[in-house]
Amino acid sequence: MVRIGYTMMTEQAGPRELVAHVVGAERAGFDFSVISDHSFPWLESQGHAPYAWSVLGAAAQATTRIPLMTYVTCPTFRYHPTVIAQKAATMQLLSQGRFRLGLGSGENLNEHVIGAGWPAAHVRLEMLEEAVEIIRSLFTGDSVSHHGAHFDVENARIWDLPDELPPIGVAVSGERSCQLAGRHGDLVIATEPKPELLEKFDAHGGAGKPRVGQLPVCYDPDRDAAVARAHDQFRWALGGWKVNAELPGPGAFEQASTYTRPEDVAQSIPCGDDVDAFVDAVRPYVEAGFTEVALVQIGGEHQWAFQDWAESKLLPALREL
Repeated sequence: MVRIGYTMMTEQAGPRELVAHVVGAERAGFDFSVISDHSFPWLESQGHAPYAWSVLGAAAQATTRIPLMTYVTCPTFRYHPTVIAQKAATMQLLSQGRFRLGLGSGENLNEHVIGAGWPAAHVRLEMLEEAVEIIRSLFTGDSVSHHGAHFDVENARIWDLPDELPPIGVAVSGERSCQLAGRHGDLVIATEPKPELLEKFDAHGGAGKPRVGQLPVCYDPDRDAAVARAHDQFRWALGGWKVNAELPGPGAFEQASTYTRPEDVAQSIPCGDDVDAFVDAVRPYVEAGFTEVALVQIGGEHQWAFQDWAESKLLPALREL
């Protein structure tokens, strides 16, 4: 049975609201939760970008059951891998073993803020692989020094380590990232239900490991209102990650999605309150081999109605998959 998760979307709600939302998701019966980690929203209309790691710490104290996970954080630009390793270990302690560390090669939108430039995709993946190796070394509890192609570490150590280390997930979108995830990841992360990604992940050591997908949805009893909201806040998602990873700010996403129509969004994102339509949108992930799917309810102020509907109607229907 596929596990259904809830997304704390930092681009569309403030920090206190996000914590309240994940408390509600736990109460509604979602199987796990994930959180985005951005310095900008994709579009101005989303309007938020609080610090995800502070939200995670608060969420760990406000909940008791629901697992927590970064989806995803980038350990190469805004954060040095030694900092990520310490944060992940602390989160695992605070959550009493409910944390998973989801990592990715980043987006220009978020990582440009430190002024280090934005290298080509193959360089970003080299950096990600080196970062994961550093994090794994620090998770041993030993003192670590490292002088590599992209990172230097001098006599670093994590003093507060959990007995059970947080599993590491790696986000994939193509051949090389699948190889990296298979070799270094405890699970794989993807935002598209492409079976070939999982096949490549399995071929490089990923067989039998969890695979986590994500799907935007827009619940509203008024389907037209749902379509309008999804178009207003999520039309950027139709651009694909090869484009989206390169754009530097909300203005660029506005321009890139200028000609995306509401009907285009409605074809890609289930909108309204038809349970069957939402189940049909999740089904390709299940058929591709994903073991977990995190839903993103579009619209920060529309979480409570979605959670009530999910508890009574959507989650029971999805569990029949």
